[in-house]
Amino acid sequence: MRIRYSLVAGAATVVAVAGVASAAPGDTTVTFSVSGGSLAISVPGSASLGGGAPGNSISGQLGNVTVTDARALLTAAWTASVTSTSFKTGGGTTAETVPTSAVSYWSGTASATTGLGTFTPGQATAGQAQTLDTSRVAYSLSGGTGDNSATWNPTLVIAIPASAVNGTYTGTVTHSIA
Repeated sequence: MRIRYSLVAGAATVVAVAGVASAAPGDTTVTFSVSGGSLAISVPGSASLGGGAPGNSISGQLGNVTVTDARALLTAAWTASVTSTSFKTGGGTTAETVPTSAVSYWSGTASATTGLGTFTPGQATAGQAQTLDTSRVAYSLSGGTGDNSATWNPTLVIAIPASAVNGTYTGTVTHSIA
């Protein structure tokens, strides 16, 4: 409180002036939620590798494979795996079949990634290609946080058996995510 003294025509006047009182602070608790989505993989519907003669190899890229992790996890990790069926033509006899041991895969490096974490190709180079006679790691994420994604364009290499016969061979390459 301030006290002010003033002298008016010989009389003393005392005026008390109170300072402006401040209001007590008011707190508001605010909440919100972050919604997690799903872990998904998208692959091309089909791919053609062209053709080749018996005893030779052919190769080609399958098209973009994309993993999208929208789970918004504190510790995000996933592994994309790849397998293949054998490739067959006609009645699927031995001469009409390219076995999975003759089908090789390499993921290459990612063409795009989003989010945080360590993105690791299963096979970064052609020299690291692996046969698809068993499930193989195509790509993985470790040490991630929140949402993330990776896109790569893998290469398939087919070693055409010397005994292969003329025809259009069809098989299925399956990518899965966990």
